[in-house]
Amino acid sequence: MKRSLLTDTEGVPIGLAVDGANRNDFKLAKETLESVPVQRPASASHQPQGLCLDKGYDYDEVRELAKEFGYTAHIRSRGEEAQALKRNARFKARRWVVERTHSWLNRFRRILIRWEKTAQNYLALLHLACAIITYRCAGILG
Repeated sequence: MKRSLLTDTEGVPIGLAVDGANRNDFKLAKETLESVPVQRPASASHQPQGLCLDKGYDYDEVRELAKEFGYTAHIRSRGEEAQALKRNARFKARRWVVERTHSWLNRFRRILIRWEKTAQNYLALLHLACAIITYRCAGILG
């Protein structure tokens, strides 16, 4: 099962889509952006809303989709990261926010190994785990 996850800058899950593991990442982009339950503030010209994606989303369809949803797309091109690494040895990729959130989701054992037969049950558990992560990030309990 492939999870497509949209997070904010703190790693709090915002949007989520689930599909088979054999699908390309960019094919889940529209479902992930549509799954955001919270209304976003209007994007202003002086304060655009960015959408940072890795090279798995380096397609014109995704750029058009980001523009349609009102985001400024920051998509890493294929080979760009390797060249930046050659130029500067201290260069690091900025995927750690999403990777950290995936790690938080993998701490829920029922999600790490999928036991549910239907996608709806698995999606419900993912939503529950995302709600718990968001609750913890809010720092209400300390």
